[in-house]
Amino acid sequence: MKRIGRYIVRGLLGRGGMGKVYKVELPVIGRTAALKLLEPDPLIEGLMGRDAIRTVFEKEAATMAGLNHPHIVSINDYDQARDKLFYVMDYFANNLGTMMGESYTVEAPSRPIPVDKAIRYTRQTVKGLGCLHDAGIVHRDIKPYNLLITPWDTLKICDFGLSKLRGERYAGPSNLKVGSPYYAAPEQERNPDHVDHRADLYPVGVMLYRMLSGNLPEIKTDGTGYVPLGTCHPDLDERWDQFIMKAAAVDPEQRFPSAKAMLAALDHLEAHWQEEKERSCRMLDGEPERRQVTGSARLRGEPVKCPPREAVLKFDLDALWRPNRYRAGDLTLERDGVILDRTTNLRWQRAGSDFPKAWPQALRYIEHLNESTFGGYRTWRLPTVEELMSLLSPVPQGRDRCIAPLFDITQRWLWSADRRSYVASYYVDVELGFVGWQDFSAPYYARAVCSDTDRKGNGRS
Repeated sequence: MKRIGRYIVRGLLGRGGMGKVYKVELPVIGRTAALKLLEPDPLIEGLMGRDAIRTVFEKEAATMAGLNHPHIVSINDYDQARDKLFYVMDYFANNLGTMMGESYTVEAPSRPIPVDKAIRYTRQTVKGLGCLHDAGIVHRDIKPYNLLITPWDTLKICDFGLSKLRGERYAGPSNLKVGSPYYAAPEQERNPDHVDHRADLYPVGVMLYRMLSGNLPEIKTDGTGYVPLGTCHPDLDERWDQFIMKAAAVDPEQRFPSAKAMLAALDHLEAHWQEEKERSCRMLDGEPERRQVTGSARLRGEPVKCPPREAVLKFDLDALWRPNRYRAGDLTLERDGVILDRTTNLRWQRAGSDFPKAWPQALRYIEHLNESTFGGYRTWRLPTVEELMSLLSPVPQGRDRCIAPLFDITQRWLWSADRRSYVASYYVDVELGFVGWQDFSAPYYARAVCSDTDRKGNGRS
């Protein structure tokens, strides 16, 4: 059993130029945490020197520990093991980059996010940045993968390895880039020593554009600005483009002067969005049309175990792990919070578990449903990926935004019965409409399913 200090290593979460981040377990109490170990790439160490790297790492830990904000990740411990420094922070299974499906080819298309959710994530990012800037800190590496998403769907800024205190000079060599391509402000790429807080507001604009469109901002052919969001999102007008243009202006003098000013503009933009939503939905005559239901479908109910390289074909997914085709259900609310889909003959819990659970806990939750004969049935089980995908639809736009969801929207990330390995299972994000996988300890929700074919003896009391 590998340990780092007193912490039990449960897996590798990621690696970068400065070190590795491990998923670890605290002995005795069994709590899961994330541990960042200083283990620099030899090239980086050769450029910067061991002492300079240790100083940067110590400063990163001290910076994070000195901040107390709901949208900034917290440091819980700092130590060294076998002459290697490390610090420990709260563990979160999700981050914005993973949720959007951003890959190492950053310019490739990603999954768009609903407008309300994109506004909320942007607001929380800017609030966290406001705290940083008030403390005289410029993060210099704001990007989707450095924004962690908690089980309660709130956002926390992490990774302060490139942060800069007011008046501080850059510790690295001049030929070492600071920040991430496409997200780093132009002035930061030219001279990282002389950037101010406005360099952190630039990537916020880039990320908002990407969340809404699924693409990075593209300069128009005439060079007068970015391609309007309305070209890929019919619900968004020129006010959104004005906000993006100001947030991600090439010249820092043209950007919002502060996080507070950006928040105020975001408030106005959100108010405009809510008015537009209400107006467009009022214009509809009666209940909005739902997708037309044709035929019936029999879905796989038996769990499988397959690695990710086979899952795309097995589950019939596109390159962003979304369904290649969506099924239109014929949903009816039955008694005791049970929903019947007549096209698949599946009965679902309307709500599911009240709180996110690790996968083994999700299985126990299903057992308790059967013991209590929830909804009058005793054959509840975790659904397969194929069954969960029958609940998915594209991110709503236009008229679809006016359809009230029949299922409880609290349970956004749902465990499936299908496993990736002996220690990981697949889940489905029913809000963004994609399939992913996580190890058993990730905190996701359970929503049970059953059908007449599940009956063993008495299926219903």
